[in-house]
Amino acid sequence: MTTSPSSSPAEHASTPEAEQASSAGAGQKTAALVYNPIKVDIDAVKAAIARHESDSGWAETLFYETSKEDPGGGVTAEALEAGADMVIAAGGDGTVRAVAEALRGKDASLGLLPSGTGNLLARNLDLSLDNLDDSIATAFRGRDRDIDLGVVDVERENGERETFAFVVMAGVGLDAKMLANTNDELKKRVGWLAYVDAIARALRDNNKIDVRYELDDGGRKTMRAHTIIVGNCGLLPANIMLLPDAAVDDGIFDIVALRPEGFFGWVQIWLKIVWENGVLRRSQVGRRILAANHREVRTLRYTKGKKLVVRLDSPQDFEIDGDSVGKTVALRAVVDPGALTVRVPSDS
Repeated sequence: MTTSPSSSPAEHASTPEAEQASSAGAGQKTAALVYNPIKVDIDAVKAAIARHESDSGWAETLFYETSKEDPGGGVTAEALEAGADMVIAAGGDGTVRAVAEALRGKDASLGLLPSGTGNLLARNLDLSLDNLDDSIATAFRGRDRDIDLGVVDVERENGERETFAFVVMAGVGLDAKMLANTNDELKKRVGWLAYVDAIARALRDNNKIDVRYELDDGGRKTMRAHTIIVGNCGLLPANIMLLPDAAVDDGIFDIVALRPEGFFGWVQIWLKIVWENGVLRRSQVGRRILAANHREVRTLRYTKGKKLVVRLDSPQDFEIDGDSVGKTVALRAVVDPGALTVRVPSDS
């Protein structure tokens, strides 16, 4: 049964799904699937779940459909109220983030069924991206792994404040402007190539922003940059390693500021991220080359910390896990260590 986002947890508790979860046999766990109907072939998913849930000792799975009004957080809360021990997020990065936010600090685990063009968390956990049966098998037969969540408080231009959780990274400046400029219809047709058009439009603007920031207890400092990215993970689509030292469970953010000056500054950034991070760091020979020729690139400033407070000179576009979430004038990002439990292959 597909639930409506307007259903309250109390109403849902009396449904057959809730009764089913509560009557599961002793020691038998219950899973719920939260899925985006636009991105998921639900009949194929249900068939894959049927192949694995019973043999793995799980009760019959509950199903919840997302909507424009509820991208996943509300129905995840309903699934937890109904007794779900695991919630499988089936959709794009927005669905994963919404489900993860609702699971923050809960005992239930997150299963991943990647769909769409990004699949950022699944990439960083080295999970299968295009194998439905393998993803479902991991959810039901895998093991739990605790990972960190980022929590960011955002201040809007009108003084209103919002709080978001993110699993991969949050950014302000050029990267967020690129996402805000992305044509959704073009993205549906050509995937990540749509961002090429968005980047070209974003670069035509004057993207430098003046920033006042405080990292942990290091005192207030100032900086001019095009983009500031706070990362829980480091890998982007197209095998781009933006934050090569980021670990999803180390309790620390990896942070990078992009500060290019003209065309050659962008060339430096490209060589650093695509060639050094994406190619050389992936082999022993490449790492030896980097160690022998290590030098800092002025256009990229890397740092680490558990809390970052930023105030901007003007409202700037802001993104979390690849989704544009409007403009902000200030933000405060902190790590919530081990706040999310994810299902990964048992032999990983």
